[in-house]
Amino acid sequence: MNLIFTLDYEIHGNGDGSPYNLMVEPTYRLMNLLEKYGFRLTILADVAEIFCFKKYFEETGEDKFFVKEIEKQLQDAVERGHDVQLHIHSSYFKSKYNGKSWEQCWDEYSMAALPYKRINEMVAASKQYLESLLRPVNSGYKCHAFRAANWSMMPTENIYNALIDNGIDTDTSVYKGGRQGGNVDYDYTNAYSAIFPYKASGKNINNYDPDGKITEYPIYTEMRYFWSFISFVRIFRMIRAKFHKHKQNENVMKNADRNDPKKLSLKSFFVKSPWKLDFNQATGGQLKNAVRRIKRKYKSEDSIPVVLIGHSKSFIPYNEKTLEKFLKWAKQHTDIEHGLFL
Repeated sequence: MNLIFTLDYEIHGNGDGSPYNLMVEPTYRLMNLLEKYGFRLTILADVAEIFCFKKYFEETGEDKFFVKEIEKQLQDAVERGHDVQLHIHSSYFKSKYNGKSWEQCWDEYSMAALPYKRINEMVAASKQYLESLLRPVNSGYKCHAFRAANWSMMPTENIYNALIDNGIDTDTSVYKGGRQGGNVDYDYTNAYSAIFPYKASGKNINNYDPDGKITEYPIYTEMRYFWSFISFVRIFRMIRAKFHKHKQNENVMKNADRNDPKKLSLKSFFVKSPWKLDFNQATGGQLKNAVRRIKRKYKSEDSIPVVLIGHSKSFIPYNEKTLEKFLKWAKQHTDIEHGLFL
């Protein structure tokens, strides 16, 4: 079993918060912790946000958003054997700073719904930035993997083509069973796999295509009842999110109620929902039990890549303590190793 720890590297969804406190400081703690037990991290850097921070610095001369620290950290991560790949919140490309937060362009919130030309511009600029930044410290570095903001790879065709035209051959946005309507609109109920990489169709990211040019590494999920979602760190994140709510795109609010599992109802307590292997929100015990279930279910497989997800902004000290218990346990098992997107 190869555990692929992926980290969405970003500030709060509504555009506020200190990049140092939400990105730089927690990511150093996470890298140190993983290294202690022989694991590595894949940082999925939101380059659209970094572009905003960088532009502010260039225009004002004030490094208010810690661009130097961010770039230093990404370089340091690669030097230490971790990986840095691409994450894009497209709504930041036309955003403006209002003195408190970044006012995003909500018309460009759903990247997959944009025209091919616009997506291609975003991907090309972001990939060039990462490779220019990281090749001086690792000449073999290549930006080849991607995670869509809010896990949205639907509609698939435009974003798929823009990725392959820029040399991106790996995506890790899909989580089987997931669906959402509103600002973004996707449905991964029928994704080809919940765990194993598959060559994805350029027409529908859910589908396997032997001639597919992008390999989908799904975020591992299980369909679970509501009580499986109860943990201190998950409750903390839900409460904090209430104070950092972003606006809704009025042009798509007519779809907000459709296929939106976030709307609670009596029925929602009696149906299963996708439980991501989220090392921010699950306890160490929950992570252990999930790995045990994976071992039992796929015991006949020679190799099992397991994609875990986390967010830098959510890596609080309590989370660090409970994750360490899991890592200490995992290190004792010779059949559990670290993994990266190759």
